[in-house]
Amino acid sequence: MYARNAVLPVAFRDLPGSAAAGEDHGVSLIRPTAEPTDDEGPARRSGTGRTVALLLLVALGALIPLLGPSAALHGTGEAAAPGAGGIGLLRTVLFAALSVPLGELFVHRLARHLPGVPPERPRSWALLADAAGFVAALALASVVSAGDLIPHRLGQIDVGGLYGSRDGRLALLEVNAFLLAALCALLRRPAAQVWPLAAVVAAEALRAHPTTEQSPLVGSGLTLVHLACAALWTGGLLHALRLLGRWRGDPAGAALLGLYARVAAVLLAAITASGVCSALRRMPSATILDQLTTTAYGRTLLAKAVLVAAVALLALWARIRLRRAADPLSAYTPARAEVIALGTVVAVSGLLTALPLPIRWT
Repeated sequence: MYARNAVLPVAFRDLPGSAAAGEDHGVSLIRPTAEPTDDEGPARRSGTGRTVALLLLVALGALIPLLGPSAALHGTGEAAAPGAGGIGLLRTVLFAALSVPLGELFVHRLARHLPGVPPERPRSWALLADAAGFVAALALASVVSAGDLIPHRLGQIDVGGLYGSRDGRLALLEVNAFLLAALCALLRRPAAQVWPLAAVVAAEALRAHPTTEQSPLVGSGLTLVHLACAALWTGGLLHALRLLGRWRGDPAGAALLGLYARVAAVLLAAITASGVCSALRRMPSATILDQLTTTAYGRTLLAKAVLVAAVALLALWARIRLRRAADPLSAYTPARAEVIALGTVVAVSGLLTALPLPIRWT
């Protein structure tokens, strides 16, 4: 998505209402020693509106996995599993919960390689994300325990039965891993989160490719690379923007984003390569054009590809503005749009996991 030496789109500097927005999210965009100006009064008053807008975007994003199955399946002759919308929503929450703490760890590690980095840090969202991931993983485990059906009463949940199946053990692993990650965040050991979060990535990669599949380890390896790189890319961009808001105008911010951009280019290449290979394993090249339009999985995969292309265009727009603008931190418009687009990609990815796999035509 980003070329070498490109600087990523950055924070919400010089925006009306940016101070209030930062305070609502635990991020102060005004240095403690700065005196308030006449323009900052209206900015504070607009904070509630920005919070409402953020909640509205989250609610709209949740509609993608909830309503997506019926739209994707329309006219295909395929049938979705019971509760496909709910499963898609839970997996969306799980993917987002995975991205946030991994992105924080990733960007903080990059920042340690830069001289003169300000000590200020935005409030970590890791604990909240880990807790959300734990709830989503627990709900998904209850579905597995009920025979891959949505349980309607406690008697349908067979916790002991989870130990007797591969999917059940993987579901339990994800539950325990998110719980351990949350405890690490609570005990202020953020770096220790990397191990349980890596276990979640591995469990998801194994779950997506059952042993009955042809060459399941190859598929799991591709998914492992795809999911890990996507989490670092999405969560890293989000936290980089939050850091830029905290460091407002400090030269270290541009240096951090320049370093992040070089790594992001590698991540995008790995995501693209693993995604293409995975798609070809699901839908061979001879049939992929037909299945992209006649199957629910193919349609959703096509929508995801279009969204990723849109993200790349937003990044290109930001790079042009960063090169030509007198102030490189003025590229906030494509930055915010890019974050929203990436959130939509996460929601579509959650929907994709809940749809029936296409038939492998020969």
